[in-house]
Amino acid sequence: MTEVMRTAWGNPSAQHPQGAAARDHIALARRRLLAALGDPDDEGRLGDIVWTSGCTEADALAVLGAARTRPGSIVVSSIEHAAVGTLADRLGDGRAAIRVAPGRDGVIEPAAVARAAEGAAVVAIVMVQNEIGVVQPVAEIVRAVRQANPSCHLHIDAAQAFGKVGIDVRAIGADSLAIAAHKLHGPRGVGALWLRTGATLEPLWVGGGQQGGLRGGTQDAPGAAGLGLAAERAVAALPVARARWLELAGQVTARLTERGVAFRQLVPDLRRAPHILALGLPGVPASALRTVLASRGVYISTGSACAERDGHGKPSPVLEAIGLAPDTGMCRMSFGLDTTADEIARATDTLADVALALARRAT
Repeated sequence: MTEVMRTAWGNPSAQHPQGAAARDHIALARRRLLAALGDPDDEGRLGDIVWTSGCTEADALAVLGAARTRPGSIVVSSIEHAAVGTLADRLGDGRAAIRVAPGRDGVIEPAAVARAAEGAAVVAIVMVQNEIGVVQPVAEIVRAVRQANPSCHLHIDAAQAFGKVGIDVRAIGADSLAIAAHKLHGPRGVGALWLRTGATLEPLWVGGGQQGGLRGGTQDAPGAAGLGLAAERAVAALPVARARWLELAGQVTARLTERGVAFRQLVPDLRRAPHILALGLPGVPASALRTVLASRGVYISTGSACAERDGHGKPSPVLEAIGLAPDTGMCRMSFGLDTTADEIARATDTLADVALALARRAT
């Protein structure tokens, strides 16, 4: 990214050599990202990339943009990230927002989505739920919805999935898919929307006509370059990283068991993304757990960070949906490509110390 900023600082829309250099970097990033998503140039591409400021904007462009081109309800799950979950209420035209609840295992049933999708304009589903890491059967959901309502727009929020579980847009079959660079060790404030050729969207705003008129404004060549390279590296590292993340999670649960900490793994290994381990700790106040751990240099979530910004401790719809008891604190640990076994060992021992102390105090 530094090299692009230094050597290709021109506006990508400009016709001088600096503009051409910036366009070249964006074109390379596009090829890298499409290949990482399973839609490479050499196989006859199914779609293209719209560069955005992040997954939130990409979700908004897909959901609002598609809804504004056709009548019908907006169907989402009841455990969506707020980037999607709040969009149905933002249209302002009185149309229905239908929310499909998951089972107690956190999994959304394809048949339930298909029933809700009759007459829908848009169906949007998160691929990996951000709080507990459950992986949704998105390909099966897409197939079921296509049978019930072939004309609706199908969107996938893949912010927590891309680079952590295998993604092949050809196999998934959706009309659009949103990603964020910072989930891949890429730059913050950069994202992308993969959009199937022929899918119809209204832009969120108008401008200079960049990106086919879907997202006006000067394109961010360094950001695109960073996302393209991060995506290529993350997908290449995934087979080894997946096995390593599962091993690290196993070390966490084994050490907590050894220390006598009572816990419930909220999503079994076969149903969760390998980089997210969500644990329920009976009798441990979540806010106190987070605060004390942070004071000792261990940073966890007790729910979605986006939902915790106001500090009011509102109950999470996700944790309610899976039946987590009110007196059970949720601890969410996540692993990156550079997370070490030593870090996990120190974090787990600190977690055990704090959880045991808080549980004793609660009794």
